Amino acid sequence: MRADLNHNHPVPLTGIRNLGVLAHVDAGKTTVTERILYLTGAVHRRGEVHEGTTVTDFDPLERDRGITIFAAAVSCLWDGHRINLIDTPGHVDFSDEVERSLRVLDGAVAVFDAVAGVEPQSESVWRQADRYGVPRVAFVNKMDRAGADLDAAVESIRERLRVTPLVVQLPIGREDGFTGVVDLLRMRSLVWDAGRDTVTEGPVPETLGDEARRRRRLLEETAAELHPAALEEFCARPEISAPTLTAALRDLTLRGEAVVVLCGSAYRNRGVEPLLDAVVDYLPAPPDVPPVRAEWEGAGQERPADPAAPFAALVFKVHAAPTGRLTYLRVYSGTIRRGDVVLDAGARRTERIGRILRVQADRHTETDRATAGDIVAVAGVKAARAGATLCAPGAPLVLEPPVTASPVVSVAVESRGSGDAGRLATALARMTDEDPSLSVRADPETGQTLLSGMGELHLEVAVDKLRRAHGLDVAVGRPRVAYRETVVRGVSGLLYRHVKQDGGAGQFAHVVLDVEPLEHDAGFVFRSTVTGGRVPREYVGAVEAGCRDALAEGPLGGHPVTGLRVTLTDGATHPKDSSELAFRTAGRLALREALRAGEMALLEPLAEVTVTVPEEAVGGVLGDLAARRGRVGGSEARAGAVVVTATVPLAELFGYAARLRGRTQGRGDFTSRPAGYAQVTGSAADLTR
Repeated sequence: MRADLNHNHPVPLTGIRNLGVLAHVDAGKTTVTERILYLTGAVHRRGEVHEGTTVTDFDPLERDRGITIFAAAVSCLWDGHRINLIDTPGHVDFSDEVERSLRVLDGAVAVFDAVAGVEPQSESVWRQADRYGVPRVAFVNKMDRAGADLDAAVESIRERLRVTPLVVQLPIGREDGFTGVVDLLRMRSLVWDAGRDTVTEGPVPETLGDEARRRRRLLEETAAELHPAALEEFCARPEISAPTLTAALRDLTLRGEAVVVLCGSAYRNRGVEPLLDAVVDYLPAPPDVPPVRAEWEGAGQERPADPAAPFAALVFKVHAAPTGRLTYLRVYSGTIRRGDVVLDAGARRTERIGRILRVQADRHTETDRATAGDIVAVAGVKAARAGATLCAPGAPLVLEPPVTASPVVSVAVESRGSGDAGRLATALARMTDEDPSLSVRADPETGQTLLSGMGELHLEVAVDKLRRAHGLDVAVGRPRVAYRETVVRGVSGLLYRHVKQDGGAGQFAHVVLDVEPLEHDAGFVFRSTVTGGRVPREYVGAVEAGCRDALAEGPLGGHPVTGLRVTLTDGATHPKDSSELAFRTAGRLALREALRAGEMALLEPLAEVTVTVPEEAVGGVLGDLAARRGRVGGSEARAGAVVVTATVPLAELFGYAARLRGRTQGRGDFTSRPAGYAQVTGSAADLTR
């Protein structure tokens, strides 16, 4: 275990590890990141979240709130390997930051609380990592806390994440007596002395000898069940050797068939060196990852992680720094140098690279080039947004962008100053450029500017940023959720004729539609059963486009419509007056009429809420959840408290944090995550109209 203090020496492609730190809020991922930077020599003083001195939580908004809001990239060296690390937010409102980070990472460290185990948001980010096929190792943190239990945390990983855990350590001591770990691969002890940053290696303590041998055997058996080479050695020898077991664990990690589990206490600086070794041993280098897939003009392409290949990179973050706009890139292939001209493939616009920067959160070191596998920031790119592909102009392609979730909460914002309307518009445009999960639109009924985001906290932070970073005095309206409308009972054979004749070429389109309900999360499905060429193929596409236009505003309250299938069953054309425009108009007006003729229902967004409260406050909390139209899913006792899970309409959660603190004398806490949409019923439906 060795830190490299020369941070400028070149590292081969196989020596790069691009990873993120993922966790539920307050599980300790920022502290883990800080200890990694300290132990690798990237910083010379350990930063603390509670002191506001961390490297990655450098924004004043993060330091004031004590949480990670913006994904921060840092780079360090360990044992000849360059580790490019992104500390991601843990709060569900900032899950889009996690999504964009995971899109460009090769591996991840998932941090879990040793008392709470798998929590709601840690489960959510785990599923996000599954979606991108990101290999992970797990670090069970806070082993020094009262109630810490490695076995219980591992069991929650097995049950809730449905993955096979491979536990490679045994803790030495419990709770505040936790001093180190037994390394089960090499059968040695690693002990951290109190008040010192060094680890002492020694033999397995006699009191833990039998338990360590039992757990080592269990690790061998599990690996042998999953890996052929481990099985062969398991059958031929008394035990599997450490090199064979390490290679087997690496293969299983890269294939996503199992997850290596380590433990420690980042705050007390115990267990981080073995975690860094595990990152090097088990997580992939860029060549270990399949070639990135792309397309150009309908043709699929693949690009390997080769510095000599044509340049291709994905923009995953944009930051308006005081010194200018910084664009964060993951370079997948090729090499880029200062002054190079690159193509923004989606916009078909060229950009010139001004400077290339190695990133250390809010500090940067200039470098002359970046190659395949690097994560860097560049200055000089003026317009590329998050999700854009930058590539060599002579070898264009478009990489798959990260998924951007639809905003679910909106507030009206307006400037109080008489001359600040233009400044507000400019500030909002810059903020949505930096954060694609924010959106801005004008309310057609009131003329107000609506700022939409992923949750109440997300919007609070955005408004706070308007006031602090942009110096604007803004008034904010009450939050509103994003409702949807869906079809409960459709119509069949709805005939619509669009005829317009006002001199010159006219418009004629005749369509017959069937509209039927689907599950509301199925979105919109269009099909055509027209035969005999009664509606030409190009006009069928125009009808579908018109129907999609009509989905923007439903008949109940002007909300977007989802959960329906439209079938074009018949139609007719005119030899002169029919056109794509006419059939698009007919499709839009026909579907609007069909929705008014059928039966519609309003949908509202739901949140899965996990509330942790003292035992004596459970009754009041359950009653309050019921008053908020919540459906309680279960409860369990945990370390002197009760954890209640419930599904609650998102609109009912505004102001819930303050109400919960009042009911529990400040000892209650809750987290939430999106849980889809459900039909609004009874009097609640009337309140939304």
